[in-house]
Amino acid sequence: MTTELFCGGRIYSPMASDATAMAVTDGIVSWIGEDRTGRALHPGVPITDLAGSFVAPAFVDTHVHVTDLGLSMIGLDLSHCRSLHDCLRSLTDYASSSSDSLVWGHGWDESEWPEQRSPTTADLDAAASGRPVYLTRVDSHSAAVSTPLRAAASGIEATSGFSAQSPLTAAAHHLARLTARSMITADTRARARSAALDRAAAQGIVAVHECAGPIVSGVDDFRELMATEHGVEVRGYWGELVDTAEQAHRVLAHTGAHGLAGDIFVDGSLGSHTAWLSSPYADGPGSGVSYEDVDAITAHISACTTAGVQAGFHVIGDAAVTAAVTAFARVVAELGAPAVAARGHRLEHLTMVTPEQSDLLASWGVIASVQPMFDALWGGSDGLYAARLGTERAASLHPFARLASAGVSLAFGSDAPVTRLDPWSTTRAAVNHHTPGSAVSPRAAFSAATRGAWRAGGVRDGLAGTLVPGAPASFAVWDVDELVVRAPKDSVQRWSTDPRAGVSPLPSLDASSESPQCSMTVHRGQVIHEQ
Repeated sequence: MTTELFCGGRIYSPMASDATAMAVTDGIVSWIGEDRTGRALHPGVPITDLAGSFVAPAFVDTHVHVTDLGLSMIGLDLSHCRSLHDCLRSLTDYASSSSDSLVWGHGWDESEWPEQRSPTTADLDAAASGRPVYLTRVDSHSAAVSTPLRAAASGIEATSGFSAQSPLTAAAHHLARLTARSMITADTRARARSAALDRAAAQGIVAVHECAGPIVSGVDDFRELMATEHGVEVRGYWGELVDTAEQAHRVLAHTGAHGLAGDIFVDGSLGSHTAWLSSPYADGPGSGVSYEDVDAITAHISACTTAGVQAGFHVIGDAAVTAAVTAFARVVAELGAPAVAARGHRLEHLTMVTPEQSDLLASWGVIASVQPMFDALWGGSDGLYAARLGTERAASLHPFARLASAGVSLAFGSDAPVTRLDPWSTTRAAVNHHTPGSAVSPRAAFSAATRGAWRAGGVRDGLAGTLVPGAPASFAVWDVDELVVRAPKDSVQRWSTDPRAGVSPLPSLDASSESPQCSMTVHRGQVIHEQ
């Protein structure tokens, strides 16, 4: 056995709020306590001086697109663009300096641009003459596409969501995306994956849940990712519907996936006007797009439940959520609530969910894999949600507190590259929700990004995501000046701020606070990042 002692830190542990030392033996936390006792109990072992750093369970991101994130890091990142002019200038500069056959970019958001319009086909052709160009909107549910790429996507003019000049949505976008993905070389994909996973480790993240599928990334990219050797653990979800248990097992064997969940699209996004709503958008025609019906959703849940496989869906609009809840109800009636709950099925995003639906999902053990940064970026009375839905409907989005109070297990993710890979920003966004009454406490937010995230990936041992004896030694070391205990923002309770309550403090999660810097990330006793 090999033991290492970490001393002189501030350890976030439910068993000892004032712990300063931790012993790790063969990748498992073996002891937590005070420095002097730790040294006495572990004579002669290697000692790491934490020098006052904060040590906490490492993060898990429950919704990531690894290769896409890496492509935005090594390629054309448009998230900084504050105007259409900036976007097109960035495209021109990148196209002139890149030798890649395809220009792949991500992150533009016209909703705050002064021009108040998206890039057109003509814009892209002028900025990158003769080049295939694929630029996804920030939500990844629509894309501006140049003429050469459109020409390569045979039959695209006949698909739903096609426009000669505007960004493509629905089936037209999916076809353009698949065509663009086919132009990316294996070497570029490998560099992208490495960059993304390195970034995760540097952010104190030891595991990510890849949400892939035939439309999202393709099976070749997914298999390559699942075979990638890296210190960051990858749990892979493949977004393909099945209707029998036998088919579920075949798809898992073919892809190497852990579950048939993640981005099985029931609808799209609010930003691209493709989220499926029960009533029309406030700022545009129509009620969005429905990609799957209740019968198909029901068949998938039933097949996966019977096969012992975790299922799940992408649902944002209220009509999409209703379709998923209706399907779950049918399967519960067929197979029973215990059988459904045993699988830990997931719903991704779960943006527009009612209190009644929350109660039902909790009773069926359905996990909410949600992205608090969506509210931080697009919530509020003057945000994109209010523009798309009106202020009254927008105020009901992302009801984290209501979900938690109903008993729904929360798990936090980024949907990177849709939002940045920064787990402290994610937890901060959940604590500082735009809508009064929808925020959760710092402790609850941190738990959803650690312990709850492990649970969403099927780890239900009660230890993963904590620092207690017997738990995996998966933790991050952070440079933090001050630690605080803050009661829930929307609560009158203040007992937990009393030091006598024994509540472990966390870095400040006030809206104006900055994310701590990670100096070391350890997964199962192995250092995977160190400054």
